Amino acid sequence: MKKFFSLLITATILLTICSCQTQDPLENINNDIPNKNQINSEQTEIAKNSTDKEMFSDRDLRSEYSDGILIELNGDTAICDSDSVRIDDSQIVICEEGTYVITGTLDDGMIIVNAKDTEKIQIVLDGSSVTSKTSASLYILEADKVFVTLAAGTENFLSNGGEFIAIDENNIDAVVFSKQDLTFNGTGTLSVSSPAGHGIVSKDDLVFTGGTFNVTASAHGIDANDSIRATNSLFNITSGKDGFHSENNEDETLGFVYIKDGNFNITADGDGISAEVYMQIVDGNFNIVSGGGSVNGEEHSSGMFGGFGGPMGGRSQQSSSESETETVSTKALKARGTLTIENGTFTLNSADDAVHSNTSITVNDGSYIISTGDDAFHADETLTVKNGKITVTESYEGLEGLDIEVSGGKINIVSSDDGLNAAGGTDSSGFGGQFGGDMFGGGRGPGGGGRGGPGGMGGSSDGSIVISGGELYINASGDGIDANGTLEITGGYTVVCGPTMGDTATLDYDISAIISGGTFIGTGASNMAQTFSRSEQGVIAVSVGSQKAETQIKLEDMSGNVIIDYSPALSFQVVILSSPDIVSGQTYKITVGENSAEFEAN
Repeated sequence: MKKFFSLLITATILLTICSCQTQDPLENINNDIPNKNQINSEQTEIAKNSTDKEMFSDRDLRSEYSDGILIELNGDTAICDSDSVRIDDSQIVICEEGTYVITGTLDDGMIIVNAKDTEKIQIVLDGSSVTSKTSASLYILEADKVFVTLAAGTENFLSNGGEFIAIDENNIDAVVFSKQDLTFNGTGTLSVSSPAGHGIVSKDDLVFTGGTFNVTASAHGIDANDSIRATNSLFNITSGKDGFHSENNEDETLGFVYIKDGNFNITADGDGISAEVYMQIVDGNFNIVSGGGSVNGEEHSSGMFGGFGGPMGGRSQQSSSESETETVSTKALKARGTLTIENGTFTLNSADDAVHSNTSITVNDGSYIISTGDDAFHADETLTVKNGKITVTESYEGLEGLDIEVSGGKINIVSSDDGLNAAGGTDSSGFGGQFGGDMFGGGRGPGGGGRGGPGGMGGSSDGSIVISGGELYINASGDGIDANGTLEITGGYTVVCGPTMGDTATLDYDISAIISGGTFIGTGASNMAQTFSRSEQGVIAVSVGSQKAETQIKLEDMSGNVIIDYSPALSFQVVILSSPDIVSGQTYKITVGENSAEFEAN
C-alpha cells in the first residue's frame, strides 16, 4: 500500500509540473546549457585572483522588489490569481518569469519552479513556512536563474519530514534543491531543517549576498556543484557531514568556494568548509568546530618524541594524504587546490587539520585562534604566511608544508610534535653545526666539539623553511623547527622552546641551516642538538646542563650591554642564540640562572 501511495504522489507531481508548459520539462533536464561548462571553467580560472564584481552580479546583490505576484499559503493548499502559477492541492508550481511573494504556511507540500531555461525568477519569502514530508520544500527544476529574497524583518521556515521519496529522475535529497543557478539575498531569516539529507543544494552556482541562515542537516549543510559564493550573510549551521561543500564530479575545474565577508558559525561532523578545487576568503568571521574538535583528534605515535626512531622517523606527507582517504575528513577549512586567506577572524577547533590544502596555502592577514588534533596549517606544497596573528593553542604540528615561507605576522604555536615541519621526504634527524662549549663541563672550547657535519643523518629531502620576518614563538614537544631539507633565517624574531625528553632538537635539518638576519633564541634537549651550519651573523650555542623552566638566560657584550634576556617556559639543556648584535669572533658573557661564562661567537 505504501509503495502504491508513493507512485501515486509521483504521478500527481509530474502531471502538475508538466501542466506549466507544452514541452516535457524532464526532456532536457540533463542537457547542459550550450557552452555552460566552458563559461564556468573560464570563470573558475578568473576567480583564483577574483574580485567581488566577478563573483557577484548586480542582480545577485539587488533584493528590492515591487508588483510581485502574491501566493498565499493556507495549510494544505494556496491561493494565487495569476495564470503563471499552477496550484494542485499542496503543490505550487511557478511557470513564468516574474517576482512571486510567498506568505503563510504549507503543512505538507512543495514550491516548484518550472519555467523556461531563459527566464529569471524572483521568489520573495515574506513570513512563510513550507514543510514537505517526503521531498524538497523548494524545488527548482527549470529556469535560467532563481533569486530567493528574504523579506526584511521576516522569519521563514523550510523543512523536510525525515525521508526523500523520488518524484522524478533527479535525486532530490535536500530541503532546497535546485538544478539551476540559485541566489539568496535580502535581510530576513531562513531556517532550514533536514533530518534525512542536505540543507540547501544547487547543481550549479549557489550565491548568498544577504540574510540569516539557520541550517540543521544530517548531511551537508550547504552544497553546490559549481561554486559557493557568500557575502554579507550570517550562517548558523549544524551538519552531519560538511558545513559548506562544493564539488563537481564531472568537471574538475569546478567546485570552488569564494567568501567576501559575513559570519560563519559551523558545527560539522565532517569538514567545516570544503572546496574541491580552491578556496578564497577575502574577509569574514569564522567560528568552526569540525569532527567534534581537537579532543577527537587521531592519536599520533612515531615511536619516540621528535619524529626520530619511528619506522620512517616520523610522519610523512604521503601518510597524511593516505589517511585522509581512509577516514571521514574533519578539517575546519579544506581545499584540494589552492587556499588563500586575505583577512578575517577565525576560531577553529578541528579533529583533523584546521587549515588544509592539497596544494598551497597563502595567509596574507587575519586573526586565528586554533585548536586541532593534527596540523594547524598543512599544505602539501607551499605554505606562505605574510601577515596576521596566529595563535595555536593545541596541535600535533603547527605549520607543515613541503616548503614553508614566513615573512610576517605574529605566530604563537603550541604543538605536541614539531612546531614547524618542512616534510619534504624522509623525516630523520641529523647532526650539524658547532656548539660553542659546555658551561659546566669545560670539555669543549669556543668553536669546537661539533657533532658531525650538516645533514649527517639525512640529505635526501627537498623541503625548505624560510623565515624572513615576523614574530614566532614555538613551544614544541617535538622538534622546534624540523626542516627535512634546508632552513634559512634572514629576518624576524624567532623563539623556540623545546623539551628535554625524547630524541628532540631545537633545530632539526637534513642539509643546511643558515642564519643571515633576525633574532633567534632556542632552547631544548642536548641529545640530538644541532645549531646553524652556517651564519652571516654571530651565533652562540652552548650546553648548560639541566635547567628548570623559567630559568633566566641573559647575554651581554663585554661592555655590559644586554643583547638578549629570556626565560624559557620549559626546562632546557642547550641554548642557541643569534642576533645582528652578535658579531662572529667577539666574546660575550652568557648567564643562565646563577651561572655565568664567556664564549666567543661563531
